[in-house]
Amino acid sequence: MAEQPQSYEQARQRLVEVVQTLESGSVPLSKAMELWQEGEALARRCEEWLDGARATIEAASAPAQSAESPED
Repeated sequence: MAEQPQSYEQARQRLVEVVQTLESGSVPLSKAMELWQEGEALARRCEEWLDGARATIEAASAPAQSAESPED
């Protein structure tokens, strides 16, 4: 398996490469299985990064949203 990417962008780019290789059908089954496992790990890692970013944005915008809400 390849070295883990250091950033979201690197992980996403590697995932694109893995998917393109798998879709080409140009690798033997054993290599395809390795690539599939790598792709699954990359997809999970990208999702973790995106979830973290989403949580950060929601946390940062929460005070602004509550300040805009009228109190009853």
